[in-house]
Amino acid sequence: MFPSQATAYKIGMIKILELRELAKRQLGATFDLRQYHDLVLKHGAVLLNILKENVRAWIAKKKTE
Repeated sequence: MFPSQATAYKIGMIKILELRELAKRQLGATFDLRQYHDLVLKHGAVLLNILKENVRAWIAKKKTE
């Protein structure tokens, strides 16, 4: 494993966890970890800013349901 690969993996992991906490705070009791994981994995490898947009759109949609 190359140092840059490990760094990229760790940055991605931190961002996914950060976005999960945002979703938990925003959605409260309606937050579903399985749905969040499906969302994160659905589009495969994406740029972190795209992932952030996807999560924020998902949160907004869940709030209206």
